[in-house]
Amino acid sequence: MNGLRESDGPIVPVKPANKGGGSQRCASVPAESAEGRGSTEGNAGQSAADGMQDPRKASIGLPGIREAARRDRTLRFTGLMHHITESLLIESYEKLNHRAAPGIDEVTWEAYGENLRANIADLKDRLHSGRYRARPSLRQYIPKPDGRQRPLGIAALEDKVAQQALVTILTQIYEVDFKGFSYGFRPGRSQHDALDALSVGLSERSIQWVLDADIQAFFDRLDHDWLLRFLEHRIGDPRVLRLIRKWLRAGVSEEGEWSPTRIGTPQGAVISPLLANVYLHYVLDLWIDWWRNHFAHGDVVVIRYADDCVPRRYKEVAMT
Repeated sequence: MNGLRESDGPIVPVKPANKGGGSQRCASVPAESAEGRGSTEGNAGQSAADGMQDPRKASIGLPGIREAARRDRTLRFTGLMHHITESLLIESYEKLNHRAAPGIDEVTWEAYGENLRANIADLKDRLHSGRYRARPSLRQYIPKPDGRQRPLGIAALEDKVAQQALVTILTQIYEVDFKGFSYGFRPGRSQHDALDALSVGLSERSIQWVLDADIQAFFDRLDHDWLLRFLEHRIGDPRVLRLIRKWLRAGVSEEGEWSPTRIGTPQGAVISPLLANVYLHYVLDLWIDWWRNHFAHGDVVVIRYADDCVPRRYKEVAMT
């Protein structure tokens, strides 16, 4: 989607992502469109918190964050930490994979839940007082199809809970900002939606060329300083920025040896996909949108899933 100044309606099926509908132009759309067969009805914070009598089912104030982000695209949020409540932390705990391998703390999901409310109350107190300390990620490897190994970082249980809570909050802001051609790790979108958009574009248009781009070792080389500068465009709460910095700098434990992490964000960490999308939003997506609006003389369609990108050209495009 997002051809020159408007969405690619003739190229792919377009569905309204949110109730508000809104303009199909991605540069300023308050409710972005979904390509392919998927929709974004499952976006976090999309519905009102009707079930507030049950603190395990809803989180206070999240729809308000999303609405404020939609109204003002330059707004910096200075009071986000107070949204990390015990209710949200419990909700975040329940969203985790119950059977995931434990991290360096060796605490399983079941063990943490045996005294859940006391554990959550203590975690919330440490997060708000600044006494919370992020633990190193436990380094493990999984084989890749080409025979190489992909490094994974397994976070401690409490780090996962805290990261999930912050992801839920920040999603309200960045789902407003992200471009419609970004599919990876977003609520209500999947790899199948990205493949659908690619398939329709390939089969229904006369293609000049297709470029398949993959950023090599992107998660391993993500620059911390630039990431934090990008986050500061929307986040003005220093406590949230310090919390993210703690996770980025917590280090890695491999075979009992700790090593620092000066670049990169662990693949496997709950917050890493959101941080990766924020980074690529400012580095790649905004540039693509600007380039098409200023230099492209034909249709250019882009599909990005995490650090994999497929731009396609239709008609004539002047590249400079």
